[in-house]
Amino acid sequence: MDAIEVFNALPAARLEDDLLACCAAPAWGAAVIAKRPYASRADLLAVADAAARNLTWDDVLAGLAAHPRIGDRPTGHSQEAAWSRREQSTAAESPDDATKAELVEVNRAYEERFGHVFLIFASGRSRAEILAAARERLAGDETAERGVVADQLRQIALLRLERVLDAL
Repeated sequence: MDAIEVFNALPAARLEDDLLACCAAPAWGAAVIAKRPYASRADLLAVADAAARNLTWDDVLAGLAAHPRIGDRPTGHSQEAAWSRREQSTAAESPDDATKAELVEVNRAYEERFGHVFLIFASGRSRAEILAAARERLAGDETAERGVVADQLRQIALLRLERVLDAL
């Protein structure tokens, strides 16, 4: 059986858990589950992408609630915590005390300004890129930032969904 056949055959409760680890917005997972069965990986990813683009701001906030601050070491043994550690491993973690202090400060300023954690698709990004993006986004307006946050959440969810499929 290929990954899509396995995905289509998974019990809904198991699949919900896997999808919540990808994106903690229940509406996203429900939309993905509702469209089963999928003919191909591309079909599944297209539906997942569209579902992420259709999330309300409240859904996005639900998804954000599961994300640690950039630079914080995610704790726990969940799949989501493991993925967060992996995604942030090269970019946000640093033995450099100055960089850690900058990340703490930018997180504090961002949360004070926007009322939620700074979310960025960290995979493949350097600490310098993340800090520059955070500083740039601090200067933006709330409406524009909501769109950026929703898109970052979408990218993270799709990457994680690919990982789920790869593990099946």
